[in-house]
Amino acid sequence: MNHAFPAAPAPPLKTVAWAVLLWTAVSALGALQTYSDNLRAGAESHYPALLVTWFIEYAVPLIVLSAGLSLALARRPELVARPRRVVALFVGLMAVFQPLQWLYMAWLRGYLPVAGPDEAWQLFLKMLLVGWFSATGTFAAILAIHYWRHALERELAWQRSQTDMLNLRLALEEQRMLALRAQFEPHFLFNALNAISALVRANDKALALGGIGRLSDLLRYALSASARNTATVAEELQFVRDYLDLQRLRYEDRLQVGIEGAGPWLHEIGCPPLILQPLLENALRHDLDCREGPGDIRVRFAREMESGGQGEVLSIRVTNPASGQASINPGAGLGLANTRDRLRLMHPAASLRAGLEGERFVAEIRLPLGVQD
Repeated sequence: MNHAFPAAPAPPLKTVAWAVLLWTAVSALGALQTYSDNLRAGAESHYPALLVTWFIEYAVPLIVLSAGLSLALARRPELVARPRRVVALFVGLMAVFQPLQWLYMAWLRGYLPVAGPDEAWQLFLKMLLVGWFSATGTFAAILAIHYWRHALERELAWQRSQTDMLNLRLALEEQRMLALRAQFEPHFLFNALNAISALVRANDKALALGGIGRLSDLLRYALSASARNTATVAEELQFVRDYLDLQRLRYEDRLQVGIEGAGPWLHEIGCPPLILQPLLENALRHDLDCREGPGDIRVRFAREMESGGQGEVLSIRVTNPASGQASINPGAGLGLANTRDRLRLMHPAASLRAGLEGERFVAEIRLPLGVQD
């Protein structure tokens, strides 16, 4: 599964490139304003020369400041880790950068060298107000970009960690589902072979061969369903009917199963594959295997409103007469437990309830109808 993340923040070199573009644009506007003023005053001027002068005098120092500060913060983010460090960095930077900027501009304008202390003082007063606003604004902008970049990096790291956790949980759930299927399918095969072996012991070769053919059909569906995450309830019902036909070779007329509520609407409802057969198998073990005479297994499908009006659910009830005797065919004892776990993996609200109701044993699946294939 692909997950979209915000674009990665610009590295320091890209920040420097943006600073070059920004101050070039500012120089272009400043030169245009100077050119316009000269035209109104009747002074001769050339825009390209003014643009070069603006860029060299004003833009170059601020580009150097942007580059140096960006690279420094990229390598030493602890310089602005606390407010007091930010203030100290700003004061130190202005104490170094501002005099250097003044000397640079004084040299370009031909104010250097100075003849003595008085001339140096006059030069200081002339340059005192130059550059404070632009240098402070540049510092604030680079600092804001630095904080934004680190905040976005933390957000990206958090999102990646959340995605990794979700992927890990998904992988674990898939492995758990595969383990449940690996437990379930040999269990189903064991019980189906049990039915055929009873025919072999009775020396009924024709029925045994027919049972092997039916088992082949069942295994074909089981293998196909195992490769999918969902099947329709109608497909599962047909599989159960085929399974009961196989078991009927063993139990003959004693196997009586009534199915109510089945209809075309079951084709529209999804469920985990191989989910109904364990319920019928459990009913067979605790009905026909525990007493003589015909069985009385009932299967009912119904739409019901969940308690509290939280939506519709599909109710699948499999019931059989309760018997005080222990089953002579206990199987692996995994059917209902695996079914309950597989339902829970598909949807947290899906459930399997099993227990006595009066004189009958009831196994009921409740599946929210929002879970569809």
